[in-house]
Amino acid sequence: MSLSEAIRITRQKAFCTQEDFAKQLDVALSTVNRWELGKATPNMKGIKAIKQFCEDHDLDYEMVENEWLNHSMENDH
Repeated sequence: MSLSEAIRITRQKAFCTQEDFAKQLDVALSTVNRWELGKATPNMKGIKAIKQFCEDHDLDYEMVENEWLNHSMENDH
């Protein structure tokens, strides 16, 4: 699974549109769209907002966290 898939699945499990998800995370709709298309990666503020979203909606954050960490490590090399 990719980070973009993990973010999309997390959003869909909460039955949120990209627009609703963006509002709840306090980011632009285009940001969520870019994350889900794999064109951008959440920064620390974004990943913390996703974690809070998961906690608020009783969703598993581990999937997103693992993909984000894997993505970060791949880009460090």
